[in-house]
Amino acid sequence: MVHLRQMPKHLRDALVNQEVPKFDTFPWSDGPPLNERRVALISTAGLHRREDPAFTPGAGDYRIIPNNTDMDDLVMSHISTNFDRTGFFKDINVVFPIDRLREIANEGEIGSISTRHFSFMGATPPDQMETAARDLASILKQDSVDAVIFCPV
Repeated sequence: MVHLRQMPKHLRDALVNQEVPKFDTFPWSDGPPLNERRVALISTAGLHRREDPAFTPGAGDYRIIPNNTDMDDLVMSHISTNFDRTGFFKDINVVFPIDRLREIANEGEIGSISTRHFSFMGATPPDQMETAARDLASILKQDSVDAVIFCPV
């Protein structure tokens, strides 16, 4: 991953000065203790199963990754030229810490793991993800998820 200072000025300026959505609601809320929470992962690594469509430039949608997915079946179609995929190839947990999540569930640190996890393609302006994020929030509620681990890439 490159540092901002290493990026060409026009890309750095576009990134730093991009419009971000404003929210009228408070983003955090109290909930049950961690050992009672149902947890899902949300990554921006552009992950998807081999049979799912690849992400396209500027895609604001997401892919569903069922909890029982063989992690060797995940591919990354993150399109940013500034993104180093080496960590992903060596250990998926760098961008999608599913094994760590399973470990803390087995140790009783969290209540349970969601049956579904999700991935966006992170090189997308936030305003293009808003509709999909609202849709995803509904799915998380349907799955009784009350905690998420965001895995920004």
